[in-house]
Amino acid sequence: MSSPLRRDDVAHVAKLARLSLSSAELDMFTEQLGQVLEHANDMSSLDLDGVKPTAHPFELVNVVRKDEIRVSLDRDEVLAMAPDAQDGRFAVPRIMGEAP
Repeated sequence: MSSPLRRDDVAHVAKLARLSLSSAELDMFTEQLGQVLEHANDMSSLDLDGVKPTAHPFELVNVVRKDEIRVSLDRDEVLAMAPDAQDGRFAVPRIMGEAP
């Protein structure tokens, strides 16, 4: 399999992206990206006349449940099980400045 992509091309793109790649990584990515480009080339050669464009191969259905009022957990009962609660809320350590 001859790659349409050269190692120098991958090194150039890596430099533009400010990526530092080892020699082994350059070899690996050159082969992988070459395979991706070959696949894209294969796909572009397909006759797609009459094929409807799609954003997803499967029909999508909204799976969100209906917004209905239903019985929930009792707030006081749940807060009673919490390690620490204050003023009807869970008490948690500050993100910065306090140890748990």
